[in-house]
Amino acid sequence: MLERIETESMRLNEMISRILMLAKLESGSDDYEHRRLDLAELVKDVAADADFEAQAKGKVVEVSSADKCTVMGSENLLRSAIENVLRNAVRYTADRTVVDVSLSADNGHAVLKVSDHGGGVPQDELANLFRPFYRVGEDRTRRTGGIGLGLAIAERAVKAHKGKISASNVNGGLQVEIKLETI
Repeated sequence: MLERIETESMRLNEMISRILMLAKLESGSDDYEHRRLDLAELVKDVAADADFEAQAKGKVVEVSSADKCTVMGSENLLRSAIENVLRNAVRYTADRTVVDVSLSADNGHAVLKVSDHGGGVPQDELANLFRPFYRVGEDRTRRTGGIGLGLAIAERAVKAHKGKISASNVNGGLQVEIKLETI
């Protein structure tokens, strides 16, 4: 019983922390540190952490390309955005599949794509993915571990950097794309 209480307490603590981060991002406060960031290095670092966790679940996170991209912003916020997208992809991709991560430089923008093999999302629900506490259908229940804040936080963090985030169904899975201005 104590183990169960501890687990629920940890979940509640994480949820409160995510809600506070979301509230701060939604307030529009711009009190985070702006500095030059090597986005390729940040993406590789976050992907390596996600791969470590994914392998324990029989899945793989692979960086297929990582062009040199420099952006101005908060390392913590961008790390959080990328981490949330990757964890979501790892959670829903099919067993023994690869979550593909690619970063490309495209006409003054860094374009990060994270693609999974989780069957995708119904087309009419794609627009809702970035709403707080939103989870798609019955499959995304507490059993899967999500509370519906990760992609909402990712969207707010990307928007705080004047970027764009979107999701689409590609090759039998979900692809999330983050686009940021480079310097």
